[in-house]
Amino acid sequence: MATDQLRTLAGRTDGVQPEVPGQHLAKIKSIEYFRVKPRWLFVKICDDQGNHGWGEATLEGHTKAIEGALDEIIDRINGYEADDIEHIWQTIYRLGFYRGGPVFMSALAGIDIALWDLKGRKMNVPIYQLLGGKVRNKIQVYAWIGGDRPADIEAAAKARIAQGLKCIKMNATEDVNWLDSPSVLDATISRLKIVKDLGLDAGLDFHGRLHKPMAKQLAKALEPYRPLFIEEPLLVEHPEALKQLSNYTTIPIAFGERLYSRWDVKRFLEDASVDILQPDIAHAGGISETKRIANMAETYDVAVAPHCPLGPIALAACIQVDVAIPNFVIQEMSLGMHYNTEVGEEDLNTYLVDKSVFEIREGYVAAPTGPGLGIEVDEEVVRRIAADTKPWQPKEFYGPDGSVREW
Repeated sequence: MATDQLRTLAGRTDGVQPEVPGQHLAKIKSIEYFRVKPRWLFVKICDDQGNHGWGEATLEGHTKAIEGALDEIIDRINGYEADDIEHIWQTIYRLGFYRGGPVFMSALAGIDIALWDLKGRKMNVPIYQLLGGKVRNKIQVYAWIGGDRPADIEAAAKARIAQGLKCIKMNATEDVNWLDSPSVLDATISRLKIVKDLGLDAGLDFHGRLHKPMAKQLAKALEPYRPLFIEEPLLVEHPEALKQLSNYTTIPIAFGERLYSRWDVKRFLEDASVDILQPDIAHAGGISETKRIANMAETYDVAVAPHCPLGPIALAACIQVDVAIPNFVIQEMSLGMHYNTEVGEEDLNTYLVDKSVFEIREGYVAAPTGPGLGIEVDEEVVRRIAADTKPWQPKEFYGPDGSVREW
């Protein structure tokens, strides 16, 4: 290569690589996003050769912030080669100087997932084939029962059994004060016993709403009833407390939905404070970063159970990674989840052409065989519902004294 050509390439600031003479490489032509009910944000990317892919950039309760972040990213990467997924990921992550956090990484996730879908569709293979191929033919799944204050645990659990599930998850407690009466924990034991007596395994989500004085008590009280795991027993802002708690209980500790990159995860792996890592593919940089997080976790003998109370695109992306990693254990899905049904009729299958793709059989969903994400998004439905969808707002919880309690 001539010296002047080298200077030109080294001096480029747009990140776009020069084309090989006589060869047209597909470039990103358009990026759109769609705010849809109940609380999801979908992304569509098209290239200039007619290929497309779908992603999901949902960050519950922060839709407007994600839309703003996407606007900035779109301005930067239009015209990039759509196949260069890693180059685009690194460009978005590193060249903005400020990086990380839920808003930025969720916007990046939507772009990343859509690019993987586009590439898989173009090559006519599932994404997991581009990740090294599958290591399993089906994945175990679980779903929520009830809400923050479930009124009928037994009926909700039986409905999940009828759907073919073998495992569920529910909130461990209602909102709890920093130090509350020990009696507020009694209901947790009662509800877990009901579910276990029906033959279901159960994970208990503390939701980060307990603080150390109460979390220690509840973890110890739950041990005889052997929940599958306790999730976010403390907020991840307190790594030293999570490390202490992990030495205090025999119940597997799960968390990770509020960790957004491999750098966020690193300390908890080194501290040995997590047993089951739960990255959220729509919050943690998409398929690219979730796969890297899973590979890191494997080196510390930590299992991966991706967090996903979200839409069908995020779930499909999770499944592509689940199929390709050895340390996967179980996948969350939002089918019939209370957050979905509280605001309307829209649910996990609303936006799919083939509504059987997530069919549950004996507690498992089969590995998809279609190209890309393995789903077909019904774009007409997406555009129609997006036309009048308002941003979803999280619930608010207050104690009897009027002080804010954790969501």
